[in-house]
Amino acid sequence: MKICDLLEAKGSSVETITADATIAEASRRLVLHGIGALVVSSDGTHVSGILSERDVVREIADGGAAALTRDVASAMTTPVTTCAPTDDVVSLMAVMTERRIRHVPVLDAGRLAGIVSIGDVVKSRVDQLERDRKELLEYVSGR
Repeated sequence: MKICDLLEAKGSSVETITADATIAEASRRLVLHGIGALVVSSDGTHVSGILSERDVVREIADGGAAALTRDVASAMTTPVTTCAPTDDVVSLMAVMTERRIRHVPVLDAGRLAGIVSIGDVVKSRVDQLERDRKELLEYVSGR
């Protein structure tokens, strides 16, 4: 299965935030949209960084409540690991596991085309394994 297949099923919507927004605003947006990361972008198409819940927690642990007034640029992760729509889901799962990354923006010709989470990748893999299991059962039972 390719990343484009995964995006076709889940959608390609991506929440972005600018680097000059505050950590407090980013936190509100994460909660509002029920997501774990925001892509940092000045124009919604080019990736400057990524800000995850984990980045926010680290910033608050380091600076206390005052961290909420800092800008996103101070806490975002760079460089960002990205993938292409033509990349294989299983390969991406291995990269995400090895690098302990939970969110990977998808770039198509250098432009933001979606985002996949470790949950999306695992779900697609489990679904594929279930399809394979059913096919094997049908084959063995002669159906």
